[in-house]
Parts: sequence; structure tokens; C-alpha cells
Amino acid sequence: MFLQAETIPFSRPFLAPGSLERLGSVLSSDHAHGDGPFTRAATEKLKVILGGGGVFLTTSGTHALEMASRLLDLAPGDEVVLPSFTFSSAATAVAMTGARIVFVDIDPATGNIDPEQAAEAVTARTRAISVMHYGGTPVDMAAIATITAGRDIAVIEDNAHGLGVRTELGVLGRIGDLGVQSFHDTKNVHSGEGGALVINDDRYLQRAEIMREKGTNRAQFLRGMVDKYSWVDWGSSYLPSELNAAVLDAQLAVFDEIQFARHAIWNRYAAELAEWAAHVGIRLMNPPGGTHAAHLFYLLMPGADDQTDLIASLRTHGIVATFHYVPLDTSIAGRRYGRALRTLEQSERFSRRLVRLPLWVGMTEAQVDRVIKAVREWRPKREVS
Repeated sequence: MFLQAETIPFSRPFLAPGSLERLGSVLSSDHAHGDGPFTRAATEKLKVILGGGGVFLTTSGTHALEMASRLLDLAPGDEVVLPSFTFSSAATAVAMTGARIVFVDIDPATGNIDPEQAAEAVTARTRAISVMHYGGTPVDMAAIATITAGRDIAVIEDNAHGLGVRTELGVLGRIGDLGVQSFHDTKNVHSGEGGALVINDDRYLQRAEIMREKGTNRAQFLRGMVDKYSWVDWGSSYLPSELNAAVLDAQLAVFDEIQFARHAIWNRYAAELAEWAAHVGIRLMNPPGGTHAAHLFYLLMPGADDQTDLIASLRTHGIVATFHYVPLDTSIAGRRYGRALRTLEQSERFSRRLVRLPLWVGMTEAQVDRVIKAVREWRPKREVS
């Protein structure tokens, strides 16, 4: 039994240098609500990382997804193709419009949407394909573009895991029509709670600005473009406070350092668990081309019982590891608001076998050593054939 006092958590929010000073600056000012100097500073830093785009900070990644659905004017009778193995926010953002979700399977090599099934799911009612770069591993966006070419089908790019990842087609979050970022405190860069909507099609820029300002043209008023502002469209209170923006600005200022630290931990797991994994029949996360954001590191266990057993074993060593999404098509709400293209076997298998290891900035060498040692000590209860 593990006797040491310290537990290694699965995730721990990073406190970036300058965070407290920025927060103090906000609290001593007359501007704690949104769209102040830190909102502007963080937005500009994000644009640099993303390589442009219309960037709107939001109160969460969930709200950014909701804005994307509203900007596309999704409505009852419309359909959106969505991987079943993703976070519920991607589905709720569609469901709130009355549109129907069509769940498809994943590529088991990455956890990302299977382009072949996405293509098969498209009908005359399809208005969008929503994809997520699982773990910051890029979706095959070229294949998705082939599906939508010549059709009035938008691509919503959920990039909650992949900020800063560059591919031949561009930076993740900037390839689809609309990109979504999350700054929840489990993400590589965080503001406690927060997100951003990235507009890659200029048609949506003005309406996104209005939508984020509760449906008013207040932003135009503040720029002196109109003499007073009023309610002009649907909207909600999606604007984060300056306190959240100040924390985010501090994080973005050291983005490269954050990524370097996370990749160092990820690389140790990949290198030092490889021999053990091959011996016991476990597949380690292995992004094609080695391209990923070091957002997470996962193991795919031989079976569901092994998933449960390894998580329990690590807890006896004071280490918190965890599973991830339960396929949405099997959920109560998933059956209510959507339908599966067919039985989604890969999503179910991936979900029931996946174990994520602790990975956060600030993990010491000794803590990483402990995780690796405890994982290596685990053996399946049955022989691996």
C-alpha cells in the first residue's frame, strides 16, 4: 500500500508568472468587466499563436461551440455530423438549436472522427461536420475538406486540446470555418474557465461580435460607429471578465515554455513505457507523424477490466489516472437528440480501454519517475496472447 502523503493529481492548474500582478491591476482599476486591456492583450497573443483569424474570447469553450451553432443558423430539420467519442458540449451546442446530431465512429489510431463514416453520414439535410482534434492530434482535415467541397456544409473545428499545433494545412483551429478553443483549467493554457471562438470565414465576423454582446451592436457604439446601441440580433452574455482575461494573458505570455514542459513529460512516458507496453500488450498514444499538443498521454489497455484494474492499481500508489469520454450515442441525451449512423464499435472499444496518465506543468522529475515506475509494475491478471 502507498504510504507517502503526497498524491499526484491527474491535473493541476498552472500559475503563470505575472498572474497575481495582472489580477491586482484589474481589481485596483475601474474595469473588471470584459473587453478591457487584458481582453485585448490576450486576444492579440492568441492571434499570433493561431496565425490570425477573428478571435473572440468567451466565458467557456462550451459557449464558443454554442455561438458556432447559432452563427450557422442551425434549426430543426438540419443535421450535424459529430464523432460519438467527444465531450458533451459539442453535442449540446447542436441540440440547443433543434438540429439533429448524427453520431459517427472514430479512427482507433487517433481517437479522431473517421472521415469515411463522416462522408457516409452526409445527407441533403447535413449543415455541418463538427470535428475534434483528440489530445491535440490533428484530424485528417484534407479528407474532411473533400467531403464538404462544393457543398453548403460548414466545418466546426473543436480545438480544445490542440492550441498551437501546426500542420501542412495550417494551424489547428484555423482550418475549419469556425474554430473553438477551451481555457478550462485542465487545458494546456487556462483562465480557470474560458474559451474562444475563432472566425475563419469573414461572413461570420460582424454577427459573432453582436452575438457575444448580448445581441447588441454595443461594440460598434464603443468604436464610434453608431450614436447609440440597441438589440439587433440573437445573443447572450458570452464575454469573460477582465479577471479571467488577465489570467489567460499571463498564460499566453509563456505559451512556449508551457508547451516545452508538457512535451518533456509526454516524451518521457512515450520512451520509458514503450518496452513495458509491448510486453504486456498495451498500445501507447502514437500520433501520426509525431504531431500533437502534449495535452494528454494515454494507454489503450487490452480490455475494459484492465482499464479499471490499472486505474485502481495506480491509486494504491497515490497516483490519479483516469478514463475519458463515454460515447455520446450511448447516453440518455445522445439517444434523445441524435442517432448513430450504425453501431459505433470503435468508439466503445476506445472508451472502455483508455487510461490517461497525469500530465501537467510543474510535475517534478521525481513525480514522473513515480508514475512510470507504478505503471511498469502493473501486469494484466490474464496472460496476453
